[in-house]
Amino acid sequence: MPYEIEYTQTYEKKLFKFLKKHKDIVPRYKKTILLMEADPFHPSLRLHPLQGKLKGLHSVSIDMQYRISIEFYIEDSKIIPVNIGTHDEVY
Repeated sequence: MPYEIEYTQTYEKKLFKFLKKHKDIVPRYKKTILLMEADPFHPSLRLHPLQGKLKGLHSVSIDMQYRISIEFYIEDSKIIPVNIGTHDEVY
């Protein structure tokens, strides 16, 4: 079952700033988005629920070298990215 990525204006600003700083990650980011649309539960995304103040959100890894994660909600076959950054920036 395909999923739809729904981008918010806030996320798009964070994404633009992040990808401008990390140009080398753009191809991997695009591949991750396509995979999330096809199957957000694919093992290579390392999807896991977050706890504490971020409870209710999930995280997927884009690249372990940079420890970049995307948080998102899954609602009615929609994925809504919330934040992007390094492990420490996101958590």
